[in-house]
Amino acid sequence: MEYLKRRIRDVYDFPQKGVIFRDITTLLKDPRGLHIIGWDLSQLYRDKGVTKVVGIESRGFIAGSILAFELGAGFVPVRKPGKLPADTISTSYDKEYGKDVIEIHRDAITPDDVVVIHDDVLATGGTMAAAYELVKSMNPKKIYINFIIELLDLKGRENLPSEAEVTSLISY
Repeated sequence: MEYLKRRIRDVYDFPQKGVIFRDITTLLKDPRGLHIIGWDLSQLYRDKGVTKVVGIESRGFIAGSILAFELGAGFVPVRKPGKLPADTISTSYDKEYGKDVIEIHRDAITPDDVVVIHDDVLATGGTMAAAYELVKSMNPKKIYINFIIELLDLKGRENLPSEAEVTSLISY
C-alpha cells in the first residue's frame, strides 16, 4: 500500500481552507498503481459471489468499473440528478460542504444480486450512506462497501450502516 500512498497527491486548502484533498488522479495515471488498485480490490471480493458493482459519481466510476470487470460483474452508476436516462429512485443527504442528491436506475439491482458499492474516498460517509440506502431499498442478497482511501480523522465509518462490511485499501 505504500506504493499507492506515494502516488497520491496532497492538495492543501482544497476545496476550502484547512482541508487536505487526497488527489487520486496522480495514482490513476500510474499504470502499475492502477493495476494494483484493480487487483487488490478484486481480491477482497473474489469469492463473495458479487454480481454488481455500484460506482458513485464520478471517481467511483473508475475503480468501480475495473472492479466489476475483474469480478465478471455488472457495473451500475449512481449519479447526480438528471444524469441517468431511465426511471430512477433518489435520496438527498448531507455532505461535508452542504446538501446533495443522488440517483440510481430503478431497475439496476435485483433481489438476486450481491453488490459492492465503491467510491474513491471515505470522508464523512454521507454520500456512501445515501448510496447504501438506495441499493438496500432494492433488496439485494448482500451489500459490501469499499473505498480506495479512508480518512480516519473524519470518522466516516460511524455514519455507515453497522450491518455493512466496509473495507478500504489505504488509510490516512
